[in-house]
Amino acid sequence: MSVQTSSGTGAFRTAVVPAAGLGTRFLPTTKAVPKELLPVVDTPGIELVAAEAAEAGAQRLLIVTSPGKDSVAAYFRTDDELVKTLESRGKGELADKVRRAPGLLEVDSVYQYEPKGLGHAVAQAGPALADDEQAVAVLLPDDLVLPTGVLARMAQVREEHGGSVLCAFDVPREQISAYGVFEVSDTGDDDVKQVHGMVEKPAPDEAPSTFAAAGRYLLDRAIFDALDRITPGAGGELQLTDAVALLISEGHPVHVVVHRGGRHDLGNPAGYARAYVDFMLQHPEYGEDLRTWLNERLKD
Repeated sequence: MSVQTSSGTGAFRTAVVPAAGLGTRFLPTTKAVPKELLPVVDTPGIELVAAEAAEAGAQRLLIVTSPGKDSVAAYFRTDDELVKTLESRGKGELADKVRRAPGLLEVDSVYQYEPKGLGHAVAQAGPALADDEQAVAVLLPDDLVLPTGVLARMAQVREEHGGSVLCAFDVPREQISAYGVFEVSDTGDDDVKQVHGMVEKPAPDEAPSTFAAAGRYLLDRAIFDALDRITPGAGGELQLTDAVALLISEGHPVHVVVHRGGRHDLGNPAGYARAYVDFMLQHPEYGEDLRTWLNERLKD
């Protein structure tokens, strides 16, 4: 069966955030607090990702969650009583922060009842899309891609080339074995590559390129048909990359945008700590004190 590629605009209305995982690397904290709600200074990672999606033009955030993690979607609900209390106490700036997340975009959720992989999680979003939505963004909440703006660039590339567009980082070859790596060819733009395949965690001397996958996808709606047809792959799970590979094999155009900025991995304590410190150092109230303390601490 051949998959037909949706053509036309690169725009998208829905951004899907897979957030059904157990957060095992943060246990025992994640027994009670979903890792997506752990604060980066004073803002949960899920809000940072939602703000990025809204900035790129998304109108709706669709959270793929699991039973017991309803607090992730609940974070985006309005809390008029709290706002009223804060304002009555003269804490207008705090009230604005509380209003910020609910004001970003519409938020809905769907459930992934079994942990069958990222591909399975994304597949749960398919029935929740409107019939006229021809593309959907997927943002992995563990990945902070900095500075923001890559999704808008990805939409431009989809407008030009059609198909699906993924985000990549140019990683030093000696570090490449930690990533999924794209097999690519050049286009007329140094930061846009056509994808012909993907290899998971190759040895440095066997990697087809130094362009590694990041947690941002702008996927043609054809991805849902492909997800229905793949079989379990690595780890016995349905892998999103296997569905993308199926589309490529059937002639569906796939490109990557090479992002020249930075990233933080919120999915493990070490990466989370680096993100927290990085954001804290930029904070107008706390940054200078932390910088002074770190300089003194690192002398010991």
